[in-house]
Amino acid sequence: MRIRIAVSVTAMLVVLIIAQSLALVGLYEEMEEEFIDGTLDEQLQYSIEHSRQLGILIGPQTPDMTLYRFTPGAELPQGLSPELAGLPLGNHEDWSSGRELHVAVRGADGQRYVLVYDESEHRARESAVITAVVIGDLMLVALSFVLVYAIAGRMTRGLETLAERVEGERDGTPFAEESLDAELLAVARALDRAEARQAAVLTRERDFSANLSHELRTPLAGIRSDAEMLLTDSSLSDKARRRAERIIATTDRTTTLAHSLLLLAREARPQVVEPVNLGAAVRSAWSRLHPAGAEALTIRIDPQAEVATDPNLLALVLHNLLENALRHGEGHAIEVVQEGRRLEVLDRGAGFGTEDPMRCFERFRRGGSKPGHGLGLALVRHICTACGWTVHAANRPDGGACLTIDFGPGPTAA
Repeated sequence: MRIRIAVSVTAMLVVLIIAQSLALVGLYEEMEEEFIDGTLDEQLQYSIEHSRQLGILIGPQTPDMTLYRFTPGAELPQGLSPELAGLPLGNHEDWSSGRELHVAVRGADGQRYVLVYDESEHRARESAVITAVVIGDLMLVALSFVLVYAIAGRMTRGLETLAERVEGERDGTPFAEESLDAELLAVARALDRAEARQAAVLTRERDFSANLSHELRTPLAGIRSDAEMLLTDSSLSDKARRRAERIIATTDRTTTLAHSLLLLAREARPQVVEPVNLGAAVRSAWSRLHPAGAEALTIRIDPQAEVATDPNLLALVLHNLLENALRHGEGHAIEVVQEGRRLEVLDRGAGFGTEDPMRCFERFRRGGSKPGHGLGLALVRHICTACGWTVHAANRPDGGACLTIDFGPGPTAA
């Protein structure tokens, strides 16, 4: 904004200077023509009168004026061109010699008087003056830009401070302060009202998600318990046993969905921060998945690599990443590779195809017909954002998907 204000004001100043300069140049040219014509008339009148009185030609005493006298039809004086000699009576401008000449022609006593004024030196002095004026105007424009930029900075400092407070961590302090200017105070009060409305909406959403998750988990636990009791009945038919197992699996997926919704509704900020060994965390997450029929997991992580974070949040992120690789890896080998402060989970599945890989982090985004509720990777990004990490998805050049977590500056040590 400061630059826009400075540029706008400076542009207006430039327009005014140009308009004023053009007007002054036009006025100067007009006055100059009148002055030169008047000077030539006076000089010719003086020379003609004194020539009559003294009988000799008395010319001007300036080097840029030359007076000629001749009788029409006779030989022309030396230095007077036929073009100038042939001009009619009056004042003229002539460019035939390649220079700008003002010529005054008069007749008296059967003779012609031609007074020639060479403007070369005058124009040179005029150009020097114009150059000096232009340089002065440019310096004035530059100085004006600096001054306006500084003044605009003082004017917008309050707005910049308010913007920094909006982008920074919020501690509940209102934006509106009585020390603000009237315009900024109105903006700050509008921000306070918008923040209050947003906080109310978020509170309602979080309360709803938390209540829904809580209300779902209790009956789901009862359903799972009843299904497990059914499985203990030795007289249960194979068909009924399979149905009970499906009930347990569906109940587990629904419980996971409710838990994911609850976490997404919360800020998921780390509750505790402690050094966590990356390799041990990956192996622990893999052991809980128990992938049947999958290839062994390949881990290339420095044994000393650690992340300072909440162990539970990191475990959930790794679990969801590995579960996603298992679901879409089509039974091929899965790799977990550490590169500096980044951790990559690689699979050999179909990848993301032609669509934007980053869309996999959208809520309820499912890959093809694979089972799942579409919240696993959304929860990964939610937790990574809360922990100050970044997560990225891409297709591997030789097939498969690559999900990368960047832990940012300084959290890992190898």
